[in-house]
Amino acid sequence: MKKLFIGNLPTSTNEQDLHTLFAEFGTVRSSKLVTDVFSGNCKGFGFIEMEGHEARAAIAGLNGKDYNGKPLKVGFESPKPGRRRR
Repeated sequence: MKKLFIGNLPTSTNEQDLHTLFAEFGTVRSSKLVTDVFSGNCKGFGFIEMEGHEARAAIAGLNGKDYNGKPLKVGFESPKPGRRRR
């Protein structure tokens, strides 16, 4: 199972949009769209979990692709420096 980071999403994006976008490349095991606490709008990024070969296909097919006027940034999640993973 691989976790993907999706960046540069429009604020109008919702979880269903994200799921539909990635479903054409394989089974989406989980999705998490990061939203603003007060407005409920997308903060511009989210995460998807897919199998390895499906995740690589999604990166190849969606990274840099125009989505509602913005080029998507799609890649494998990498932990931020200085943070411990549990």
